[in-house]
Amino acid sequence: MKTVVFAAAAVLLPFAAFAHDGMAIKEAYARGANPKSGAAFMLLENHRKVDCTLQDVASDAADRVELHTNKEVDGIMKMQPVEGGITIPAEGEHLLQRGGDHVMMMGLKAPLEDGQSITVTLDFGDCGTEEVEMPVDNQRSADHAAHDEADAADEHADH
Repeated sequence: MKTVVFAAAAVLLPFAAFAHDGMAIKEAYARGANPKSGAAFMLLENHRKVDCTLQDVASDAADRVELHTNKEVDGIMKMQPVEGGITIPAEGEHLLQRGGDHVMMMGLKAPLEDGQSITVTLDFGDCGTEEVEMPVDNQRSADHAAHDEADAADEHADH
């Protein structure tokens, strides 16, 4: 019996190691800011020994999907597209969160409603792509964020 358990562990162990050898996406969720725009948030974990850069994002849920961040411009916090991507350091992590870096969805094909899920594809260039299905959670409290993304996203509703 011990031989069977050991053999099973030896066979499965490489698969378990492989599952954690790359990019891992955790705590992903989306929320609507208004009927035309929304955002997605998640924790990006890089299990590789090299930096990985999130270069592009896509989703069938919206006409336009971009990486955005909030920066202070002339003393005022403004949301703007990220240039050059978001680098996740080797064996490190980066949080896409309300009030910081995030995935912005403009021209939603339908309002994001609780109970739905959407799929977002993350392109990490040489580190590959990850497709993430995430729940829509419009009720998630702002204590997970620096400020309420829904208010900031309103400025993109007309774009």
